[in-house]
Amino acid sequence: MSSTAILPPPSTSSSVQNQLLFRIYLIYRSILSVVFLLLIMLPATRELVGARSALLYATVSGVFLLSNVALLGAIAARLQRSDARLVVLFCIDIACITLLGDASGGMVSGLPILLTVTVASSAVLIGNRTLATLVAALAVLAVLADTLRLVSTAQIGIGALFPAGLLGLLFFVVSGIVQVIALRLGRAEEIASKRAGELYRLQRLNEQIVQNMQTGILIVDTDNRARILNGAAGRLLDPTRPVALEQGRAIDDYSAELGRRLMHFRRTGEQSGSPFPSREDGAEVVARFQALEDSEEHQTLVFLEDYRPVAAYAQSLKLSSLGRLAGSIAHEIRNPLGAISHATQLLQESDKIVPDDRRMLDMVLSNSQRVNDIVESVLQISRREPPRPDVLKLSHWIDEYAILYQQVRENPGELFIEFVDPQAKILFDGEHLQRILDNLIDNAMRHTQQRSGEYRAELRVRVDRQHQDCVIDVCDDGPGVDPADVSRLFEPFFTKSSGGSGLGLYLCRELCELNQARIAYVPTSDGRSRFQITIHQEE
Repeated sequence: MSSTAILPPPSTSSSVQNQLLFRIYLIYRSILSVVFLLLIMLPATRELVGARSALLYATVSGVFLLSNVALLGAIAARLQRSDARLVVLFCIDIACITLLGDASGGMVSGLPILLTVTVASSAVLIGNRTLATLVAALAVLAVLADTLRLVSTAQIGIGALFPAGLLGLLFFVVSGIVQVIALRLGRAEEIASKRAGELYRLQRLNEQIVQNMQTGILIVDTDNRARILNGAAGRLLDPTRPVALEQGRAIDDYSAELGRRLMHFRRTGEQSGSPFPSREDGAEVVARFQALEDSEEHQTLVFLEDYRPVAAYAQSLKLSSLGRLAGSIAHEIRNPLGAISHATQLLQESDKIVPDDRRMLDMVLSNSQRVNDIVESVLQISRREPPRPDVLKLSHWIDEYAILYQQVRENPGELFIEFVDPQAKILFDGEHLQRILDNLIDNAMRHTQQRSGEYRAELRVRVDRQHQDCVIDVCDDGPGVDPADVSRLFEPFFTKSSGGSGLGLYLCRELCELNQARIAYVPTSDGRSRFQITIHQEE
């Protein structure tokens, strides 16, 4: 669709979450180091800390602050990617806080309780549970060792061992609880990440399916603006504009008739199944509408179907039935037509025919020949024999064809042949290709003679390297085709020539389709008429 995905691509959520928690811990650590220094520097709080050794307290606080400054760079990223390095960081924190507590009087200062945050953070950030428990154990040992040292030097009473032991027990409890919670949250986060990834892939798959559908899809809001449309809708409505730029464009800008039918559906709920032209080139579409009931904006879903394949299939069925019927009739016409032609020729040989009657006989004979040509064309269409393809090297085959063409025509005219790529080879039924070129070159000769008085045509063979196709161009200097008639050129019985049957170009298209080729009318850049046959090139 032209809009972006509803969900962003799933990321490695656990890694991102750990990075965020690590940054939070570093911020906490930085703030704590600043507070430690302020406590010793401000006169109002100086008595609260550093009671036993102000110098030790100030030195450790300064080192603690400098360690945070060092962690602001790339070192922090490297630390976060390694559990062993994180253990070193937490050991530094334990040592600093323990020394700060020792300088302030041990357990009495209350500073060792801050190690609880360090232990909890290690349980979250260190993925290895053994190492996380080791950090808790080191914190317990640090508190107990410092307390025992202070007791042994008679700086605090032995009663301080009991709160130190409780604090150590708290470290283990906090570490265990946080590890269990972190483990469960990690599993839940992993499941959520997998679900989000599956949902994202499913959404992208749905978008690709909708984008590659042959049915055009639009979502139109209450202001009649196309909020979302897929590639097929863009091609059916306006192939000249990129689909990505179409979001928010008014529906009437695509087709006034589509806008009118949408308004009629919203008023009455009725749908019109008849096709309508969506573009100036005559492409017809069929529109179906569906109101989105769960949409708060009362949006409408529009389905667009290309009517041309349906019409072509219906035309094919009709022409197939008509061809069988016409073939049967043509067989019945041929015998009396042959008798009429033969009798007319015999009458022309009589000496008793006056000139006025002879002119009437000429008219009978020429029209009999025209009817015979129509019968031949109808029989060729009705038979629709399967091709017998052969590999044709066009430079040799067309040279032989040109000689044959000149020999069988009373007034062959001038046929200019150009080989842009003499090595071009195709897989094609030679007889079918001969009939196609006969028809196209005859038409080119006739149309050039109408304009310039000379029978002349041009045949050009080239290779489209990009698509690996061989292209045969038949050009003339005639008056050209009216742009309004281009879309009907290959329809049966369509002709602007008084003596034509209207089946020649239709037969050319049928023979091309039998041989997996395409034929189209493509005027040249200088205004000349050109019929272009595109055939896949053989290696």
